[in-house]
This record gives sequence, structure tokens and C-alpha cells, in this order.
Amino acid sequence: ERKHRDIRNIPEGKILEPVGVFEALKQHGKYETGQLFLHSVFGYRGIVLFPWHARLYDRDVSPAADSKPDSVGHGSKEVKGKMHTYYQVLIDTRDCPHISQRSQTEAVTFLANHDDSRALYAIPGLDYVSHEDILPYNSTEQVPIQHELFERFLMFNPSRNTLRAWQEKNHPWLELSDVHRETTENIRVTVIPFYMGMREAQNSHVYWWRYCIRLENLGNEVVQLRERHWRIFSLSGTLETVRGRGVVGKEPVLSREQPAFQYSSHVSLQAPSGHMWGTFCFERTDGSHFDVRIPPFSLESNKYDKASPTGYPL
Repeated sequence: ERKHRDIRNIPEGKILEPVGVFEALKQHGKYETGQLFLHSVFGYRGIVLFPWHARLYDRDVSPAADSKPDSVGHGSKEVKGKMHTYYQVLIDTRDCPHISQRSQTEAVTFLANHDDSRALYAIPGLDYVSHEDILPYNSTEQVPIQHELFERFLMFNPSRNTLRAWQEKNHPWLELSDVHRETTENIRVTVIPFYMGMREAQNSHVYWWRYCIRLENLGNEVVQLRERHWRIFSLSGTLETVRGRGVVGKEPVLSREQPAFQYSSHVSLQAPSGHMWGTFCFERTDGSHFDVRIPPFSLESNKYDKASPTGYPL
């Protein structure tokens, strides 16, 4: 149902062109590195770099649904974490202009963790998607995906497996560990936090995280995001409140035709851990407003302190 709903939403004046032949969806197991796919929500062409197993904390699922889970307690509700497959993927650069208003396609950044380094590593056109986001297909084209890293990472060279070598060096920095999800009045919020690294500033340590947020309208009512309200707690004992218009300078409209919006942002703490939570304020077409909960999520750095990301092998 979702596939037909999203693929039919063709921008005016655009002509459909064949890109390949759909393959059967994997009900069990995972898609492998090199799998071509269409994104079921945003519609872009992509290719799988790495599959990951993440802990999905879904606040819409009863705790009894998982018999041997991890758990996190926030407030009065204990949430069970269930292992779920996610993927790191490259986005076809030809599709970036068409999704730029719905999902960020600019480079994803990582900090180096060396005290004397100011390096910032960037991966252009990178996305993290869940197993359900993938509509797999195959293509007979020699270069089916246009991306500046496609040939370096995914063209076969028996003497130099650049992708594997880079993955092994950067494994903790590339792998997402926790995914948090909650639905309020048919608006589902998914949060994926990533630890970026640590910087020394004025004789203190500053820890940085990036978090990716997807907003999805699972209903038929047209709504628009108007405000965000964050609470950020640091292990050092500080509690910060952040309130503002929209997100990343936008106030996206979520409708049946364009049901989703995704963006990334950053947060820093002067402590190695903390957590965040909050609400998004949405407006209906009749002018009324309602709050959508952002599921609480942890900011952790301890398990990554011994390593630091490295750049591309050129």
C-alpha cells in the first residue's frame, strides 16, 4: 500500500523512466552490500553500503511483545528494545534535488577525536534507512547509481577492498546503535542519535552528537510543524531548554501526498553522557494546535572513547 501511495506522487512535468526490475521483498534476513533499492518513503534511488543491527525502542509497542529485550525507563513507562535491521546507504545524486525539501542530502559529518586535530570528516549523500524503507531492484547498467563514492566503494577490485578497509577503521562511528520511535495523533517521530567525537576547549571536554529525526504523517489530515521544544539533560547536572520556530529553518507540511520529513542536527555537552526529549507543535488546517512527543533518547560516548574516525583512503 505504501509503495503505491508514494510512487504515484510524481512531481508535475516529470516523466517516469525505468531504472530496473523490482525484486521480491526480504521478509527474513537482510539486504547485502551493493543492493540497489528505491526508498519507499522518499522515492530516491540508493545502494546499500552496510547492514546494521540496531536496538529499536518503539514506545508504541507493548513491553510484553519482546521476551528477552534491553529496556530503558523514562518517566513511568519502561520501553523494550528489539533488534532491528537498518542500513547505511548512498543516495543517487540525480535524485538529491527532488528530495532536498523533504530530506537532507548534504554531507554527514564526523569529528576526529585526537586532542590536536581539528579534522572534520564528511560523507556526502549518506542516509540511514530501516529494512522496511527498502524496495529492492536490480539493474543491468554498469554504473546504476551516480555518486562520487560509488566506484571507490562498490566497484570490484580484488587487490583493494576500499569499502571494507574503511568500514573496519570507522566501524563504531558508522554503526548506529539505538533507534527511538513514538507516535502521537498519527504523527510518528523516529530519532537516531550518533556520537561524533570529543573536543577540548578551555581546559574542558566538549562531547558532540548528531541526531537524525524523521517525522511521518500516518493519517490523512494535513498538518504543519510550527515549533520545537527540547529539554537537554547533561550528566554534569545541567538541564537546558530550547524552544524555537520549525526545524532547520523550515516548517514542513505533512500530507498524504508528502507524508514525511527528515533532518539532522547536532548537540554538545560538557559531560560524556546525557539525554534529550521534547515535543513538536503541529498546526491543523483549522488553525488548532497539538503537541507531538519526541521519544527520550540517551547521548552516550563511553563505548567510543578509545577510537576515532579516519578519512577516506584516497
